[in-house]
Amino acid sequence: MERKYVSKDQASLLEVRKLETAFRIEGKDYNAVDQVSFQVKPGKVIGVVGESGCGKSVMSLSIMGLLPKGAGRVKGGEILFDGKQLDQLSNQQMNKIRGKDITMIFQEPMTSLNPVFTIGYQLEEVLHNHFTITKKEARNKVIQLLAAVGISRPEKVVLDYPHQLSGGMRQRVMIAMAIACQPKLLIADEPTTALDVTVQAQILELLKDIQRKNNMSIILITHDLGVVSETCDEVLVMYAGRIVERTTVRNLFDKPLHPYTELLMGAIPKMEETVDTLETIEGIVPSLTNMPETGCRFANRCPKAMEACSDITPVLAEEKSNHEVACLLYESSKPRGGVTL
Repeated sequence: MERKYVSKDQASLLEVRKLETAFRIEGKDYNAVDQVSFQVKPGKVIGVVGESGCGKSVMSLSIMGLLPKGAGRVKGGEILFDGKQLDQLSNQQMNKIRGKDITMIFQEPMTSLNPVFTIGYQLEEVLHNHFTITKKEARNKVIQLLAAVGISRPEKVVLDYPHQLSGGMRQRVMIAMAIACQPKLLIADEPTTALDVTVQAQILELLKDIQRKNNMSIILITHDLGVVSETCDEVLVMYAGRIVERTTVRNLFDKPLHPYTELLMGAIPKMEETVDTLETIEGIVPSLTNMPETGCRFANRCPKAMEACSDITPVLAEEKSNHEVACLLYESSKPRGGVTL
């Protein structure tokens, strides 16, 4: 049975509260996303950054209800969207929301598009799933959508198959598919990963233009902090399944607080500097089956780690206006009484 939730912050379109997403491995649950909380307001672009394996994509699949069946599940917390608690909806109920009110662009369009159907057929299917529309109306709408995302000769492209298009064109098709029903929220998971730099810039500019015109909210998952600086309003920095820093883009680039974020910033090449080698972060993200049970998960890689970092789990807390951090270097992140969480 669907449960309604009335958020205290009525301005939030999406509210994720203490989300835990677990994968079952050899009879035991391991959290790929652990106690993640954040909000997305209408018309805002939220960037999610972090190394591979930090839980970014799993978090997005949890919101979309697309976790692999039998392997992953939302173990705890709440996902609240436009007054509905998504984690309590049936698959049939989610199908009415997914693709219409919430859509997603995946990392590699070649594997997301069906190779045996034409571009036109696949886009028309989205429209037929959510609207009562004739075949002719759907075809005309698809041509308009392809033109809107900058594809020339759209009336020809509707007859093409995915392998006949370039990577940039396929990604534009995926964007057209994602905006076909004018969604309130778009999740873009590394939308420019497989594209060259020039095409990346075009795709990002296209997303920004569509977002402004439709007042659409976007969750942008990326490794590229340069993309974040140009596109996003707020940023979530994730590490090993948890959010370690959350703030505005300006705050993040002016004064990052978490040592992990500082190291990420230090690894960005700077045009004004000539160096022999770029800075790197020593070590690797802990595997899903080897997460520390207590303490900061970044402690064994952190140059500022203290003895307490291995025992006390820092909580995400506001350190200054619009800037939250989970680190024991900051008094507000220390659990009261030094309790081990």
